[in-house]
Amino acid sequence: MSPGAGRTGRRPGSEDTRGRILDAARAAFGERGYDGVSIRQIAADAGVDPALVHHYFGTKQRLFVAATRFPFDPREAIAGLVADGPPDRLGERFVRFVIALWDRPDVRPTVTGVVRSATTDPGAAAMARRLLAEGPLLALTTLIRLPDAELRAALASSQLMGIAFARYVLAVEPLASISPDELGAAVGPVVQRYLTGDLGLPAGDPRG
Repeated sequence: MSPGAGRTGRRPGSEDTRGRILDAARAAFGERGYDGVSIRQIAADAGVDPALVHHYFGTKQRLFVAATRFPFDPREAIAGLVADGPPDRLGERFVRFVIALWDRPDVRPTVTGVVRSATTDPGAAAMARRLLAEGPLLALTTLIRLPDAELRAALASSQLMGIAFARYVLAVEPLASISPDELGAAVGPVVQRYLTGDLGLPAGDPRG
């Protein structure tokens, strides 16, 4: 057999290279946001040639999408949250779940990068909406079976995205340091009202 015969797929080490690029991109986007990062800077942080970044991901936007993708689908845990306790404490359980998820070392750079970039990049803004309003929260409000699920999801997500900005981007103390349990107890009742309470909409409003 000739030296090159039978070889298929990517060259050895290519997955490690791709992983290093993604790790560098998550850190860079989390620290500086989408507009503050270049392909050349990410390549330097990953110790590779910029051409390799383009080879694996094409454009900076495609790299951003890949770097800020959750390692799993958090919506899969939503049904368990509904069943795992009294209905009037659902908001607390949800806030505790979300903050504990965002605090994970493999997730926090993703959240920080998306939130930091959402104000300047339309793609990041769309991802921020999917992060909560169009993702776990819409799944949760749909399970509750109230007719205004989309509005409730949007209201609750606005509360949590504000917390994400203050906790992970601005690092406002003591909000940045308190535990998911403490945040759940403090913010849970507000989110609970958005999820199941009276929103005060006028009688006959089609959203209510």
